[in-house]
Amino acid sequence: MNGMSDVNGLAHDHLWQGTWIDDTEADKRLGDLPALVADELTRPLSARQVIAACDRLSTALTTPGHPVRADLAGHLVAAGQDRASAERSLAEIADFLRRDGLERKVTAELGGTAPQSLARTDFRTPVFESWQPVGLLTHVTASNDPIVGIFSAVEGLLAGNVNLLKVSGQDSLFTHHLLKALGTCDPDGRVAERLIVLRFPSSRTDWLRRVCAPADAVAAWGGEAATAGVAAQIPAGCRLITFGHKISFAYVAPELWSDRETLDGLADSVCRLDQQACSSPQVVYLDTADREELSAFARRLGEALDRRAGEQPPAEPTVHEQAEITTTVLVARTEEHLDLTRVHESPTGAWRILVDHRSALRASPLYRTVWIKPLPRERIVATLRPMRRFLQTAGLAATRGDVPDLSARLFTAGALRVTPVDSMLDSYAGEPHDGLYPLQRYSRRVSVRLDERFTHDTCLDDLRPPADAEPVPALWQRPDPASPVLTKADVQRLNTSVPSDRAQLHLASGGSSGTPAVSLYAYADFRTQTRRAGEGLVAAGLDVRTDRVANLLYAGDMYASFLYGHGLLEAVDAVQLPICAGSDYERDARLIVRHRANTLLAMPSYIWQLFRHAGDILADYGGVKKIFYGGEHFGAEQRAHLKERFGVELIRSFVYGGTDLGTMGHQCSHAEGSVHHLFSDLFTLEILEVDSDRPVAEGGTGRLVFTPHTRGAPVITRYEQGDLGRWVEGACPCGRTTPRFELLGRTGDVVRAGTYFVNYRRIGHIAADHLGYCGELQMVVEAAPVRERITVRMEEHSGIDPEVVATTLLAHYPELNAAVTTERLLDLSVEAVRSGDFERSAASGKLRTVVDRRVPA
Repeated sequence: MNGMSDVNGLAHDHLWQGTWIDDTEADKRLGDLPALVADELTRPLSARQVIAACDRLSTALTTPGHPVRADLAGHLVAAGQDRASAERSLAEIADFLRRDGLERKVTAELGGTAPQSLARTDFRTPVFESWQPVGLLTHVTASNDPIVGIFSAVEGLLAGNVNLLKVSGQDSLFTHHLLKALGTCDPDGRVAERLIVLRFPSSRTDWLRRVCAPADAVAAWGGEAATAGVAAQIPAGCRLITFGHKISFAYVAPELWSDRETLDGLADSVCRLDQQACSSPQVVYLDTADREELSAFARRLGEALDRRAGEQPPAEPTVHEQAEITTTVLVARTEEHLDLTRVHESPTGAWRILVDHRSALRASPLYRTVWIKPLPRERIVATLRPMRRFLQTAGLAATRGDVPDLSARLFTAGALRVTPVDSMLDSYAGEPHDGLYPLQRYSRRVSVRLDERFTHDTCLDDLRPPADAEPVPALWQRPDPASPVLTKADVQRLNTSVPSDRAQLHLASGGSSGTPAVSLYAYADFRTQTRRAGEGLVAAGLDVRTDRVANLLYAGDMYASFLYGHGLLEAVDAVQLPICAGSDYERDARLIVRHRANTLLAMPSYIWQLFRHAGDILADYGGVKKIFYGGEHFGAEQRAHLKERFGVELIRSFVYGGTDLGTMGHQCSHAEGSVHHLFSDLFTLEILEVDSDRPVAEGGTGRLVFTPHTRGAPVITRYEQGDLGRWVEGACPCGRTTPRFELLGRTGDVVRAGTYFVNYRRIGHIAADHLGYCGELQMVVEAAPVRERITVRMEEHSGIDPEVVATTLLAHYPELNAAVTTERLLDLSVEAVRSGDFERSAASGKLRTVVDRRVPA
């Protein structure tokens, strides 16, 4: 497995977009590389798609017995690693590829998990910015660490580039096989199409020139000679990104010279990878000029190295590397006679400590060979700054009070990282590499400045035509139709499996649709939801330049909605006033007037009660011009009444969402009724039949089932939101090309009574359209001695005759008429009641649209 891949009896050294090829075919394809790149870049590759594929591979690499893991481990062993080292390498790769780490990395380096989306940066001016790929990114990797090349390729994919990896002619095919496995983890095949891996020696300069000449950027690893050789092959204007050799060191303050934990941690950093990593310590500096202190520390460190060597024997250097070690030790022994050095060496040859009384930084021949040098803190900058181009990690062992000052001195001298001495080789997601963010080096920052026509557009990607004629989700976004449809109870069970470090935000629902439940979020996921919700509010008509918003969502038991409203307003820099919904409607109205609010964010049931009980105050004010609602249906007659009586100019849904999932849809300036645009970057929507999990027929009404793309705590697929709806065909006049759907009530709004399905929403429409009714309406379903009964409750102040209502409903609802008058399977009655007599959710105050007394509460 260490040699060339053998396919159909032919030797293949190269992987080209998921296909094994030989030298002859690679030579041919290199001539077409510029055209291939131009074609590939017309089909953007999103960071979320790459992350999804990486996470699938990470799962495979951490699953015992998985064939991908076994195959890749075999390639590492065949390449010369022992089984334990191979397992550690795969574990390191799997950890890097995990979804949560990559999401943190992309967010830290590029601002979010959708960096290529042209999004608003200032909601007061139509300015859009995004990160775009450089184009063709050629990676010229070093032969001593294949993992680095793999990581660089993944970073290139996250930035959206076409990636060509040139690996050493002496390398195994491990890099090829792992990246091929990554490509197969993307069902769309887009990841595989962005990966080319060629194996040839750098001495083959004709090929090196051909992989560099069409590149928009070249990332090169190695020493100065190696990177200079690459630089000679790149064209003018091509971005050269070098990752040269670096030197790392430890700095130990006097208080910790004898601390066993510090000594063992330092020994571990020396022995892990046998100093092969750039972040491994090659020199240990002590904050002293005392020679005896240096030798005493060397003896203690030698004891710590002996303890560590007993746990992990040292690696065997090559003949050339052993010669360098021997030469360095011999020179140091010679300099002992000049009282410049002192050599401490393990009797078994496991390690070497070279005490040098000169402070100048000096590279080590590695393999557990450590210099110990004096460096009083006041001389740190003067001594190390001449070597600043080569400095990387400084492992610092100091008291808490000394850490800030010593860190500042080390950074001034040129160090790029300061860590504890026991974690010099460790890193964290999103950490800068050699002082820079690699994803930014692999990207371009672009901007678009537009005119007032785009005031209410927040993401230009929403205006682009879909890749296909039908706005169907990409393969990687489509849930498995064989997977079960989840309910709220299922998600509650999933919550128990969320790691504690990801279960950061606990939101309780108000229980308006049933028993209150807790929804878990990672903060990063929640910020994504509120950001898009704020953008949806702008699309619906909020103008952050002029609007003053009263967040009238409840902050009590419905605190999740209030926090959500606060977060989305904060995300778009909207003016948010110190007003919160309460039960004293006149007080709330006076606060609206006092703070000059012109925009209300609230639930329809609260809005209706506010204008009923404090209508005179609000009518005299006349300043409320916009109402954005959520959580309930807002009837057409109610809207008309508020516009005619109180001068409200705009009433729209501010978002379609839920506590379990977040933000699923938004309205726009052309939205009618309850039609919403899908946030297709965040969700896949399926509309399934009411009584089965099959997709509805074209134009049909069914259950809305959502699969989030960005939800990681917990991971949710095929969640039944509890709403009914249908797809809306045709183009939206607003210009957005994202799919549209229309909400048609809750699944609980449709009840089977008298063998018929009776729809609450349809009864409401008949009352509004044919009787001009604009108040609250409730449907009560009860069992009765002879037949079931439906009672329609309406507000008594409306003055509508119950008999007229019943006659009208039967005249315009044929199924209801059949059940009541023809088949006599159902009784119908209408009641006029006071507002306080409607049944409401105790937590949220929402009207219970359907009260089914035939089943337990």
